[in-house]
Amino acid sequence: YCRPLLVDSDVLDIKNGRHPVIEKQLAVDQQYIANDVNLDSKNQQIIIITGPNMAGKSTYMRQIALITLLAQIGSFVPAKSAQIGIVDAIYTRVGASDDLATGQSTFMVEMSEVANIINNATEKSFIILDEVGRGTSTFDGISIATSITEYINKNIKAKTIFATHYHELTELEGKLSGVTNYCIAVKEKGDDIVFLRKIVKGGADKSYGIQVAKLAGVPD
Repeated sequence: YCRPLLVDSDVLDIKNGRHPVIEKQLAVDQQYIANDVNLDSKNQQIIIITGPNMAGKSTYMRQIALITLLAQIGSFVPAKSAQIGIVDAIYTRVGASDDLATGQSTFMVEMSEVANIINNATEKSFIILDEVGRGTSTFDGISIATSITEYINKNIKAKTIFATHYHELTELEGKLSGVTNYCIAVKEKGDDIVFLRKIVKGGADKSYGIQVAKLAGVPD
């Protein structure tokens, strides 16, 4: 762990960050694959992450949120170094849940949480979005995910990480200032895949859904 440097700016720069909980749960012979992140409101305000299920997108986003939170409560953080601008809130839209008692579907709960973020986040906030828009038709989902990204970029200007399987979102790099594509590295071995757990620049061209289904035990 290192002592983070808290700064009065919008920078979020973490070198070799790790997830404090998952790292503790690893077997003795396993090593946590650390990853960097660099965000600010001008050069790299929004990161779009693509890549297969189980590759580590959600873990990567959550570890950054946890490191940001730990730094702000005065704790050392699991990283080689960390320079973190103070944020006014950390907003998250991760996981899937429904509310059967009030008749709210998974998608309705997701949209309610997104609305809360859109209506309350500021330029000083940090936002992580995981698979937003997946609970409806593909066309509607892509439209919503794209619109949310554009709105955060142009109106809110908050530092944001958005993990998605909609590869269409990677087209926003180059169209919107401050939007950059990253993906989780994957190595193909014949019909099988190996998750390398490393964040690299660029967009993924496949989600490897068939291979992940196979790994889960779905028969041919």
